[in-house]
Amino acid sequence: VFSSVTSVLNMSIFKDRFVLEDLIQEFKKKNTVLSFGPLQSNGHISVQGSFPAIKLLRDFLLLKAKSLPEEDKREESKSHQRPRRLQQHRLATETSNLLHDGDRGKQVVVLDTDIYHYMKYFFPQTFPVNDDVLISGITDGDITTVSIENAGSRSGAGQLLRVKEKIENQSVKLHNTLRKERIYFEEHTRDEKWRYKRACESLKPHYPYVLVIPYDTHIDIIGNSSQIFEFTKEVSN
Repeated sequence: VFSSVTSVLNMSIFKDRFVLEDLIQEFKKKNTVLSFGPLQSNGHISVQGSFPAIKLLRDFLLLKAKSLPEEDKREESKSHQRPRRLQQHRLATETSNLLHDGDRGKQVVVLDTDIYHYMKYFFPQTFPVNDDVLISGITDGDITTVSIENAGSRSGAGQLLRVKEKIENQSVKLHNTLRKERIYFEEHTRDEKWRYKRACESLKPHYPYVLVIPYDTHIDIIGNSSQIFEFTKEVSN
């Protein structure tokens, strides 16, 4: 579980409509937990912070992009502006698709995969199972996309939004506390792998809030930093 991630924003699509320095100041006020680098001459700026905070900034940027007015024909005729405008169009289309999904009775949450597994195991109530709401997760490496959809006539947009907010709030809480240790199997025999897995199973009752996820090449140990340190140490011993 990464405590911090870095992304590079391309702010050039906003330069005809906003003063970029003022826009970045607006970002900083809305996202006090994020750290911004200097604005480059090409409109690029680096931003660092937690994954949930970066995602909130992304959503804010998409809405800003959608609010940009349509360009007139004179602007479209300027060939040097076309690549930038195409990028603006893609951002606006993505925002539009997100809004339409919500209208059809669907909400989407993007989570760190390790946090997703931890929530599913220790906080299953965050993902309610009933006849009104259908929740599904698609994992792609470090990222898991959770879809929340209407499953019955009684469920409405408000209920889906409440489930989404519950998942997001729980994710933010866990992001501030969870850490991960990894035991690799690169140079271990099949018997040694079996012994490691047996050791993890035997220690689980003593560490009720540690999640152990075995893979073919390694074992991931997720939980409070002090607990997973002690857990990993005991497993190795």
